[in-house]
Amino acid sequence: MKKIFAMLAAFACAAVFSACNDQKAEQSTADESLNKVKAAGEFVLGLDDSFPPMGFRDKDNNIVGFDIDLATEVCARLGVKLKTQPISWDAKEQELNTGKIDCIWNGMSVDSARAAAMNLSDAYLTNRMIFTVKDKALANLEALKGKKIAVQNGSTAQKLLDASEAGKAAKEIVPFDDNQTALMDLDKGGVDAVFLDEIVAKYWIVENSKDYVVLEEGLSDEVYAVGFRKKDKALRNAVNSTLAAMKEDGKFDEIYAKWFGK
Repeated sequence: MKKIFAMLAAFACAAVFSACNDQKAEQSTADESLNKVKAAGEFVLGLDDSFPPMGFRDKDNNIVGFDIDLATEVCARLGVKLKTQPISWDAKEQELNTGKIDCIWNGMSVDSARAAAMNLSDAYLTNRMIFTVKDKALANLEALKGKKIAVQNGSTAQKLLDASEAGKAAKEIVPFDDNQTALMDLDKGGVDAVFLDEIVAKYWIVENSKDYVVLEEGLSDEVYAVGFRKKDKALRNAVNSTLAAMKEDGKFDEIYAKWFGK
């Protein structure tokens, strides 16, 4: 986890993202967003409820996930209840700006367009495009030369892999309809590695009790953040402070281990 937090610190300080604004300077323009949430007694979280392991429905149709557990703890510390509100992902900014939800918290990747449209929290989790292998002898990208690598067809991962040196050096890039099928083929020995989101890979490994390896060498990094209305700085700052406290006291690590292993 030390490496993850080090990466978070580096991303969180990137000047391109508004999440890195100096919060102390913003205190002079205080708003009522935090007070409104506390007065209502609930914090409404907007999400796409089909994105495991961040937020999804379990077999009993309950909305669960890593982000849900984080938000539940944040709400407990702020003295309010969490309310999950499924939304259309395509209309997430509209749902936020019309006041139907208080935030978008759903493994949302940070980019310049989202930073312009929303008031983003500090980055709280990194995601990498990585290789996972079953054979521990395949310990680095060099070892994958001449091997069969699976990837989801039509994904950004496929485009990235096709253009990479690792992809060009592979014996074959094998496309699958989804990551789950690709990982099952890895389990059967049909391919030597799968290239996919680290978040998805680690969740699948834990859920299926597999002793697979995620290679340290990845091809691309990104970070996740929570999105708030542009004016809701007080609420954003409170969530930032609470998440920081959870990292300090170990609660963040506890929730992380539940979903992704140690």
